[in-house]
Amino acid sequence: MASTISSRDALPKPSMSKLSHMLAFGFGAGCSPKAPGTMGTLLAVALYLPLSRLPLAAYGAVLVAVIVAGIWICDKASRDLGVHDHPGIVWDEVAGYLLTMFAAPPGWVWIAVGFALFRLFDIWKPWPIGWFDRRVSGGLGIMLDDLVAGVVAAACLQALALWL
Repeated sequence: MASTISSRDALPKPSMSKLSHMLAFGFGAGCSPKAPGTMGTLLAVALYLPLSRLPLAAYGAVLVAVIVAGIWICDKASRDLGVHDHPGIVWDEVAGYLLTMFAAPPGWVWIAVGFALFRLFDIWKPWPIGWFDRRVSGGLGIMLDDLVAGVVAAACLQALALWL
C-alpha cells in the first residue's frame, strides 16, 4: 500500500536559509498552520500597497518580473522539498493577487474586493483554472492556475468597477 501524506505536519519543511524557499514560502507566510494561501495573499496585499503608486507600465514590469521569477522559485522549492505544489508555497498567490489588481481602481474597497475575488477563484478553481491545475506541472504549473485565477478575478473586478 502506498503511503500518502495525511497531514500538513508530515510535509517537508522549507529551509528559510535558502532564498528560493524564503521567497516561495512568502517570507514565512506560507508556514502558517491555517490557510497558508490566504496568508500569502495577505502578504500580496502588503506588497500591492506601495506598488499601486507606480505608473501602470512600471507596475506591469514588476508584475512580469514576479511571474517570471516565480516560475523558477516555485519549481526550485518544490523540487527541493519533493512535493509538487506544497501548500506552503505562496509565491503563486502573490503573483495571482498582483495580477488581479493590475489597473484596479484605487481604494481599500477595491483591495478587499480583489482579495475576495482572487481567493474565491483560487480555492474554487472553476474551468479553466482547475484544468491548468491538474495538467501542468513544475514551476509553471504551480504558477499557472493562480495566474489564470488572477485574470478571471481581474476581469470580474474590472466589470464590477464599470458597472458601479
